[in-house]
Amino acid sequence: MKKRVLFYLPITLVTVLLASCKVSQNVSVKTIVLKNSSSQALSQKAISIKRENIGESNVKGVFPILISKKDTIPAQTNDLNGDGKWDELFFTTDFSANEEKVIQLKWSDIDPKFTIKTSARFGKREGKDLPVHPDTQEVLMANQVHKKLGYQKYQTDGPTWENDKVGFRHYLDGRNSKDVFGKKLPGITPENVGINSKGAVEDNYHVMYDWGRDIFPVGNSVGLGGYALLIDNKINRLGILGNDTINNVEKTTFKIVAEGPVNSVLSYHYQNWKASGNLYQVQETTSIWPGMYGYKNTVSIDGIKGKETFLAAISNLNNKNPLQVIEAGDWVCLIQHDYLTYERQWILGTAILVPANIYQGYIEAPKTGQLTDSYLAKLKVDNKKEISYYAIAAWELSADKGFNDSAFFTNYVTNLAKQLSAKIKIEVK
Repeated sequence: MKKRVLFYLPITLVTVLLASCKVSQNVSVKTIVLKNSSSQALSQKAISIKRENIGESNVKGVFPILISKKDTIPAQTNDLNGDGKWDELFFTTDFSANEEKVIQLKWSDIDPKFTIKTSARFGKREGKDLPVHPDTQEVLMANQVHKKLGYQKYQTDGPTWENDKVGFRHYLDGRNSKDVFGKKLPGITPENVGINSKGAVEDNYHVMYDWGRDIFPVGNSVGLGGYALLIDNKINRLGILGNDTINNVEKTTFKIVAEGPVNSVLSYHYQNWKASGNLYQVQETTSIWPGMYGYKNTVSIDGIKGKETFLAAISNLNNKNPLQVIEAGDWVCLIQHDYLTYERQWILGTAILVPANIYQGYIEAPKTGQLTDSYLAKLKVDNKKEISYYAIAAWELSADKGFNDSAFFTNYVTNLAKQLSAKIKIEVK
């Protein structure tokens, strides 16, 4: 597997190094003015600016350099539509209450090598006796699921994504569940998690390492942030269980869209998902950035007839405490805090943040069936209209302490919801 080199440079040193970078001559310096419209201080607020709003139509193969006063803000460009040209400038930055921040945007031909704080990883093998190799995309047909193949094709059962706080993985093998890696260190986890020295798939991440381990039992739920449709009071899972040999999705297309120091993006397209006699086309995009114990998920579904309800899921395996439901900002927070880990060994807080304007209450999944052991937030769904929500997981052994306390975790989640609700006015000059 590839080896990733991490760079940990103080901001002042980064600024000095960037001063020597060759600035491209084909574009002019832009000024970006950001205004925090809220009375709340914001930590590592995600900022996305579309290329057309910057006006850099001819920039190719160069790196964005953002200077605020004397500090350099780590940033990256993302090609979200796969046309070979970047279409989004992405970065995170802090704001004080009502702060207006003026940033100079320049371009460098030299990679500034910012500290790597996000990652996406995907490994697969083409046969049972072949080694795993890194890849960035996959096409999975309905008859190519784990049980039918007779072996696990994917490293960690599918792609992983992480930031400096927490990691996640998606069961691409047909189950489409989402799992949690507890991280004790801010660095990116090793490339060989989930494979052995011979390059074979191996479950070696349910034991403790210096970086942490897989901590979250998923079972027959869809994990933390998975989803389903409720149709005529029936819960329809996107995908199957581990012992099923044929998927209810005809074709699954996966791709790592972006991987950079401050943002990693994954894409899933589910073609012809069969649910309650209907066929649906589903587009899912997962995004993660630094500083947050969670990720953002965005889903749009083509084929909605008007009788469906979207269900955003949070596994409640091992949960013995009441579910908290708290509205904060634009979000409704469904919050659990208990010994939610394997064998109830450690305390873990989990939550999903769903849009308050389409929230319709929640239900609890049954203990048997295709989707079990979960709280399911009911959301109004319209045809082809995106639904975005957040999945949060904070472990008591995380680098930031205090998550063993229920009130501390609840406060973290509700404060995060308020920060995510804060609007930033963007002006490019």
